[in-house]
Amino acid sequence: MSVYKVVEIIGTSSDSWEDAGMAAVNKARESIRNLRVAEVVEQDLSIDDAGAATFRTKLRISFKYGDEA
Repeated sequence: MSVYKVVEIIGTSSDSWEDAGMAAVNKARESIRNLRVAEVVEQDLSIDDAGAATFRTKLRISFKYGDEA
């Protein structure tokens, strides 16, 4: 039997939604073990007054509870 926790995270990038998603996953991996799935939930752009865009990707990630790999 396995138990998983699901959380939402948001990554940002000045280059692309893909880079924003990978930035979020890579940062989450620094503190979360047994990361299993990252599902893209939403993508949007934040645009500043100068017109520069920041890509934002919201992910739902799941990770396995327990000591087994």
